Amino acid sequence: MTAMFSSDGFQDSQRSMVTVAAAESTDIDNLQEVYQIKETCDVIKKRGFQKVALQFPDELLVDSVQIASQIESETEAKVYILGDTSYGSCCVDEVAAEHAGAQYLVHYGRSCLSPSRRLPVMYVFGRRPVDLQRCSASFQELYPDRQSHVIILYDVIYSHISDDLLELLYPQYPNVVTSTVHMDGSQCYIPGQTQSQQTLNHSQNEHECIHKFGRKFSLKEGYKLEDYSMFYIGQEGATLTNFMMTWNRCSFTSFDPVSMGGRVETVNINRALMKRYYLIERAKDAAVVGILVGTLGVANYLTVIDQLKDTLRKAGKKSYVFAMGKLNVPKLANFLEIDIYVLVACCESSLLDSSEFYRPVVTPFEMEVACNKHQEWTGDYVTDFRDLLPGACRHVEFPDPDEEGEEVDVSLVTGALRSVHFSSAPVSSLTDGSLVQRNQTLTVAHTNTAASFLADRSWQGLEQKLGETPVVKAVEGRRGIAIAYEDEGMS
Repeated sequence: MTAMFSSDGFQDSQRSMVTVAAAESTDIDNLQEVYQIKETCDVIKKRGFQKVALQFPDELLVDSVQIASQIESETEAKVYILGDTSYGSCCVDEVAAEHAGAQYLVHYGRSCLSPSRRLPVMYVFGRRPVDLQRCSASFQELYPDRQSHVIILYDVIYSHISDDLLELLYPQYPNVVTSTVHMDGSQCYIPGQTQSQQTLNHSQNEHECIHKFGRKFSLKEGYKLEDYSMFYIGQEGATLTNFMMTWNRCSFTSFDPVSMGGRVETVNINRALMKRYYLIERAKDAAVVGILVGTLGVANYLTVIDQLKDTLRKAGKKSYVFAMGKLNVPKLANFLEIDIYVLVACCESSLLDSSEFYRPVVTPFEMEVACNKHQEWTGDYVTDFRDLLPGACRHVEFPDPDEEGEEVDVSLVTGALRSVHFSSAPVSSLTDGSLVQRNQTLTVAHTNTAASFLADRSWQGLEQKLGETPVVKAVEGRRGIAIAYEDEGMS
């Protein structure tokens, strides 16, 4: 881990710029079909948008100029290309679009399908090729029983094949169910998504309809979700992990359209859940919590941040909010006073592997379980923070602080006794004896907070020392970078 935070400086001072080969661009003859340019232009002209933002992930930026040029020439709208997004590329970057004054945003490539509220959004997933015959053959090998109850899920970039695949499988597999992409609200639009597609699944007897993660499918009467297996079309990644963690009582298989291979997913979900439960125990031990803002586009993210702050206050924990863009190990290592972080992000970005981080990172659901004893750990996992908001399916009221008072239990991590204090009183920043003076600056100092941690550090940051330093003429400074100036030499 040491190498992540520092180096000897020699490699950095001698580093030269390396040109990275660009990804292969899409053939111009296929550009129209893959990126659905005609449908995009029709919507822009129909609704009279003058400024349009196009959001691309890194792997599709190579096609962005050609797409923008065609849209501008056909619609006469001013087009802006959004490249490096503020957070994950799967989320709609409404903030960057608003900086350009855009009236409409077109999101290209993979998407978590988290709802947005500020701007009208069009999703163009891209029609990535899939060998339907190989996919169908893999399905039949993985499910030799023709009466198997299977739900077909997919990465959104392969959503265009769902109807054709169902037509191939349904005559032999009458109990197969396919999911459809379905977005709530009039602000979101997916070209080619019609009402007939959303209600497809032939004439099967629908009983329970499930709508989650932008997918919608129906179960047959008399069957529960646990009675079905899941067949996923796409590569291994955040989307599949999110599905497997949420529907962890179902068995999963997958087909990779790139490698043309099908397999049974053997990820030990129970082990993954126990690892997440360990993080919940770490959250219970924490006194100072950092709330990481991992999205600016997902609806209700401010609401869940306020709810987290209120929950942590009632649980007797101090919280700080951090907005630092894309996360990495060195960024979070700057705040040693934080015991644990909670990441507010979309459902696919919230399951962050924090094994290399100096402090663990948990999800809002895990922090809720750690602070609210009425939110029990049952093994059913929640990745969408909107499910925790009032009125949602997993919202649980916090215990009444006046009735609960203070409880004592044993930490499963350290083995030490810990007290859980429930309080309804707001945290006051100015209490008796809470002020200490340091260099003419008043600092609020509470036990186990950032202020008391700062007071104990030998280096407390740069100080202005106004009027204490003499005024001198400007002189030539050092050359090089801070880690290895030219006059320091190499040792």
